[in-house]
Amino acid sequence: VSGLGDRWFTGPAGIVDGLLFPGYSAEDANPDIGDSVIAETVGIGGFAMAAAPAIVQFVGGSAKDAVNFTLKMYEITAAENNIYKIPALDFRGTPTGIDIRKVVETGILPSINTGIAHKDPGVGQIGAGLVKPPMNCFEDALQAFVEDLETKNLV
Repeated sequence: VSGLGDRWFTGPAGIVDGLLFPGYSAEDANPDIGDSVIAETVGIGGFAMAAAPAIVQFVGGSAKDAVNFTLKMYEITAAENNIYKIPALDFRGTPTGIDIRKVVETGILPSINTGIAHKDPGVGQIGAGLVKPPMNCFEDALQAFVEDLETKNLV
């Protein structure tokens, strides 16, 4: 969280809702891991799904779902990234800068495009889908942010 230094706010990894490659089942899947979530913070990945309807189809959604996912992300972000523009949204910039206050206030969690890794090391990716981070990460971050402001007599 910007302004809180090197602090991390963690929670249990979510189970990815998506499609598996042939020959694999849900029992083979690991909970979400990896760096896909970082892409969301700059306005790519799940936040830009309206620009890539073919991707959302791969993860089990429709073109309408892709637009709706992106529109929902505008509700929890602080700005738009005008480097990444979305033709389907009249070239609006992608939603950028997840705002912990907006996430907690609205209850809307970020939508993350991610690969599904096999639970056994060395097997690799067995599918792709969508996952949401745990709400407690945002609640804990907001609490820490408020406490930090209080120690600086800013609230």
